[in-house]
Amino acid sequence: MLPQFYHSCLKNYLSESQLLTLEILLWLLQVHKQVKIERLAALFPVPILYQSRRKHLQRFLVLPNLSLPLIWFPILKYILRTQVPLGSRVILAIDRTQWDSNNLLMIAVIWKKRSFPVYWQFLEKAGSSNISEQIAVIRPVLKLLSRYQIVIIGDREFRSVELAYWLKTKKVFFALRIKQDTYIRQSKGNYQQLSELGLTPGMKLFHSGVNYTKKKGFGRFNLAAYWKRKYRGSCEKQGWFILTCFSSIDEVIQVYQSRSGIESLFKDCKTGGYNLEGTKACIERLNRLVLLIAMAYTIASLKGDKTRCQKQQKYVCRLKEVARSQRRHSNFWLGLYGLTWTIGWDFCQVMIPILFLTNFNPKYSTIQESG
Repeated sequence: MLPQFYHSCLKNYLSESQLLTLEILLWLLQVHKQVKIERLAALFPVPILYQSRRKHLQRFLVLPNLSLPLIWFPILKYILRTQVPLGSRVILAIDRTQWDSNNLLMIAVIWKKRSFPVYWQFLEKAGSSNISEQIAVIRPVLKLLSRYQIVIIGDREFRSVELAYWLKTKKVFFALRIKQDTYIRQSKGNYQQLSELGLTPGMKLFHSGVNYTKKKGFGRFNLAAYWKRKYRGSCEKQGWFILTCFSSIDEVIQVYQSRSGIESLFKDCKTGGYNLEGTKACIERLNRLVLLIAMAYTIASLKGDKTRCQKQQKYVCRLKEVARSQRRHSNFWLGLYGLTWTIGWDFCQVMIPILFLTNFNPKYSTIQESG
């Protein structure tokens, strides 16, 4: 089940039994799409008492070696080397998701309209993150991806001029959406709010060397503003105002539009895939469960991409639908549910005579009658 390069990265830090436990857990995640420890224990295929299986998983999920730098970073570096040439641009999205009392801050690399988790932390509070927490999540990633040209994108929670200035000192490109009530000043003019710039649907604006807010000491940045035009009678409620170091508005728009990749990732990790919101684990184990999801997610996405490249997706999903111009399913969906279809196919091959299966082929006009 695990790709060979996963084994190569993991064998130095996990024993054979621990590696086997990890592989079983990843298989259970892909098939049953649950991260509840109780559910995983109930399904864990080892002939010992249920409580013993549950305690085994609980102990496994607090292993010191199950850390992001040891376990996840080598795997991710290998994946990126095979997908993105060294020295090229890598877009990273920073975002936050919250459910119940859990508040997860994550940075992810955008990949083919989705994203792969890179680094994350659970915040010990509810609500928005602050500049210190944001830098704490970004800093390890800059070191990990130092051989790439890095771009950081974020929504209005990550709009601070302090963050933009810090990224500038690290020679990192950025595009951070800001609120309409932000004050700016162009050249020697007066301060005004972004809402006063007169942005309307279908418009683009770009200003260089803009002072943001009424604070001093952070220098000047560029401002890109864009509001999508009306399409088929619908229109976005408001436009984008983006604090950036890019010098082209079209480049800013193209980069920022990819931010939807991390939103899709959060959906896939929750109700759209692994049902992360269902677990009641403590923060330490929950952090390791997110690590398992990151592994399972990349395996499924890469498998789906391979399936699509081999033009085998027609066995898993519909290729065309009326009034749809875009493909229906992502590589993640294709890899995740393609595995489920494959398991069903293997079961049918064992349990049902091949002769009967041939009757599903349209080439056969009649069904052979049994004795």
